[in-house]
Amino acid sequence: MKCIINRRAKFSASHRYWLPELDEAGNQQLFGLCSRFPGHGHNYELYVSLEGELDKYGMVENLSTVKKVIKEEVTSQLNYAHLNDVWSEFQETLPTTENIARIIWQKLLPHLPLVKIRLYEHPELWADYQGKDMEASLTVKTHFSAAHRLALPALSLEENTAIYGKCARTNGHGHNYHLEVTVLGEIDSRTGMLVDLGALQQVIDDLVVEPFDHTFLNKDIPYFAEVVPTAENIALYIAQLLRSPITELGVELDKVKLIESPNNSCEIYCRQSASGQNIAQEREPAIAV
Repeated sequence: MKCIINRRAKFSASHRYWLPELDEAGNQQLFGLCSRFPGHGHNYELYVSLEGELDKYGMVENLSTVKKVIKEEVTSQLNYAHLNDVWSEFQETLPTTENIARIIWQKLLPHLPLVKIRLYEHPELWADYQGKDMEASLTVKTHFSAAHRLALPALSLEENTAIYGKCARTNGHGHNYHLEVTVLGEIDSRTGMLVDLGALQQVIDDLVVEPFDHTFLNKDIPYFAEVVPTAENIALYIAQLLRSPITELGVELDKVKLIESPNNSCEIYCRQSASGQNIAQEREPAIAV
């Protein structure tokens, strides 16, 4: 039986998004504030996932060995460094989060049975890479606050209470929702970018955060006049809102995760199915009855 283990590591480094073949105006247009000289820095958090059979000692890999390899091949070289100048790969393709994850995979693959690299630039932005050429995913995390009531309009208060419990109370209740939007695409071989991050954030803000924030979902969002705004239905609706605009940015909506509370969350997987249809479109909004 195979097992996946994860090892965390950290490093602090700076980088700059700048292409010498472009002038200052061109770099500013493409990279915005990230083009400023001499660069900016992050406290990166790295998760290295390994897969394998358990050996006679009950391990996939000796964690002391894993720690040593990660330090020698990655963190000792990148910690407190200017990434553009450390590895030659970053002369060819800029050190974006997604491209750093890709190159880390290449550095570690000869030594460890990798299954995934996850790199956090900060808690609200991270990239995943799984060894598929230039394909990677990027996740943006954001939040909004909203109230809702779980009740089917056709049912009585007693009937709704039997289904939804306290969530059926007539005046509703609120949550601080956390939303994770994951997109999948190809890393540009020169810029290192999967997608224009500013444009992606703008789409999420315009279509979800601004319309949903500080609302009573049942009354302020027309979709939920008849559809019960469970976490599942909210996530599904967000996926439907974002799918086409994100496709227009040149990437594919991969997953929407909605965290309603520390105890409750749900995920909608949105990639194309074998039939070519979008998974989020194949099922009707789930209304509990």
